[in-house]
Amino acid sequence: MIQILVCEDDRNIRRLISEYLLRAGYGVTECADGEEALKIIRSQPMDLLVTDIMMPRMDGFDLAGYLRSSGSEMPILMITAKDTIQDKRTGFSQGADDYMVKPIDMDEMLIRVGALLRRARLIHDQKLMVGSTVLDARDLSVSVAGETTFLPRKEFLLIYKLLSQPNQIFTRRQLMDEIWGFDAESDERTVDVHMRRLREKLEPSADFELITVRGLGYKAVHSSC
Repeated sequence: MIQILVCEDDRNIRRLISEYLLRAGYGVTECADGEEALKIIRSQPMDLLVTDIMMPRMDGFDLAGYLRSSGSEMPILMITAKDTIQDKRTGFSQGADDYMVKPIDMDEMLIRVGALLRRARLIHDQKLMVGSTVLDARDLSVSVAGETTFLPRKEFLLIYKLLSQPNQIFTRRQLMDEIWGFDAESDERTVDVHMRRLREKLEPSADFELITVRGLGYKAVHSSC
């Protein structure tokens, strides 16, 4: 079972978030501040952190920063009343993967949690083989016939996403939400730019084709399919 740590000093909000996560089938552990969160993370594995920012002893910014500086890649969703662009910029710079402003829609929170967990699995799966093409998440590389290309993180996540689910059409919005995050400041044309770069680097390929589906988005087709 996927384990989620909910770090929130307001007991009522903490219980509400936990109840929704439990109903969705996740395992949940609760705590009230960053220091308590670190003790839990050190003692048992967690798959995702949902954290407030304004908390006693250690706030959410410091908690996220500490986890990232110690090498943790655990997805972090910040939920907070701090809603300025500078607050969001600070949150993301400290290592948050997504950011929601209170009051939040609990169903939307579940969608975001699911997207963060899927994104994390892409990296943890390590390798994907499509014919003679090998995608290696450890160093964000794509190898074809012994020739290796190293990709920027988002380009790698984009092609990994498409190739791991061949023939499935993904809209630009779906790709933005999952790879860039729901609150990304870039618009959907960013996906087009990244797809163009991927085609320049990797196509033509004997193993797959990246296809634009007019009016919808993109899909990948394996040559063996």
